Amino acid sequence: MSPASADIHPEDTLLEENEERTMIDPTSKDDPKFKELVKVLIDWINDVLVEERIIVKQLEEDLYDGQVLQKLLEKLAGCKLNVAEVTQSEIGQKQKLQTVLEAVHGLLRPHGWALQWTVDSIHGKSLVATLHLLVSLAMHFRAPIRLPEHVSVQVVVVRKREGLLHSSHVTEELTTTTEMMMGRFERDAFDTLFDHAPDKLSVVKKSLITFVNKHLNKLNLEVTELETQFADGVYLVLLMGLLEDYFVPLHNFYLTPDSFDQKVHNVAFAFELMLDGGLKTPKAHPEDVVNLDLKSTLRVLYNLFTKYKHLE
Repeated sequence: MSPASADIHPEDTLLEENEERTMIDPTSKDDPKFKELVKVLIDWINDVLVEERIIVKQLEEDLYDGQVLQKLLEKLAGCKLNVAEVTQSEIGQKQKLQTVLEAVHGLLRPHGWALQWTVDSIHGKSLVATLHLLVSLAMHFRAPIRLPEHVSVQVVVVRKREGLLHSSHVTEELTTTTEMMMGRFERDAFDTLFDHAPDKLSVVKKSLITFVNKHLNKLNLEVTELETQFADGVYLVLLMGLLEDYFVPLHNFYLTPDSFDQKVHNVAFAFELMLDGGLKTPKAHPEDVVNLDLKSTLRVLYNLFTKYKHLE
């Protein structure tokens, strides 16, 4: 702990004895991954709330009073919160924020999320707390976004002791890997391939491309990129029809999906066809495939490969 030398705003020095305030070290704010995380979350919120004509420009400034958070949660969870629409007073804002956060906690706590924010930290415009909250919401609701992984920031903690300000630095982890944040810790052969044998991974990919093309070529379709060409679910549905030797009625899926929800519908429908064909439930989630998560796509295709590899 050393006397504060960090870039501290005048209002941040108005602390009571033993009171503490945290802020992000200015150098961390310049980190490209941090900037990307903030931008992705802002774009996501604005996308979700486009019909509300709400435009968020600065997370901690625009979300602190609970108004935008209320609209965001109502849209994501499909619920209506019993709160006052507009509140000007600090007490009113905090009461509203309390109600919104209690609803958030009711959704997140059963799934084991660490709740790294409080009414005071969000209302106090803590960007770190606001980011923790938004990352958790985005992950819980499987937002159609890709959060940068392993984003950490240096946080300056300022405390007033005996009339003097003292500061210390701590590292705050905002994101880990997508899988860790989703809470899926059961590792399999694909985790090992990705982590330790990237050369073997390319062999697996080639085998899978050969396998899917052997069947999709019958419809004059060709796959070159596993990462992207299965993301809308169309090829997955058609592939299942080819493997199980039936025609999939076109009204069952979207042949030219143009939204995230339509793509998720397609992939989920393909998963249903897999179950009907006697396959195990894929370890991946439809949303992960749509979000271009290569590991999830490989798991799904490998599932098919193991059952149908001898099929002509």
